[in-house]
Amino acid sequence: QVQLVESGGGLVQAGGSLRLSCAASGRTFSRYAMGWFRQAPGKEREFVAVINSNGGSTYYADSVKGRFTISRDNAKNTVYLQMNSLKPEDTAVYYCAADTLFTLVVHKYDYWGQGTQVTVSS
Repeated sequence: QVQLVESGGGLVQAGGSLRLSCAASGRTFSRYAMGWFRQAPGKEREFVAVINSNGGSTYYADSVKGRFTISRDNAKNTVYLQMNSLKPEDTAVYYCAADTLFTLVVHKYDYWGQGTQVTVSS
């Protein structure tokens, strides 16, 4: 069982930056791949980025590639999403998720946080 709590969301102007954090409970955090997803109003939840259990592999959605960076600190049981050059279309609730698989597929993830709102103004 893994419990996840996101933080770091907020309101930012276009071109600005935010760093999201996701703190995990439990002693098995280092066994899980961690993903970030987002959901805008009226849209389906979509993949943003994923990192494998030891941090050696990452993958990004094309829409965020080159602007967002996912990282993790297994000693702190935390995964991060550094978001730069933010655009209004990045506005969404951002969720972190954990699974034993390194996957982009939303429904494959077993554990989810409650989400944190990111709003980018134009």
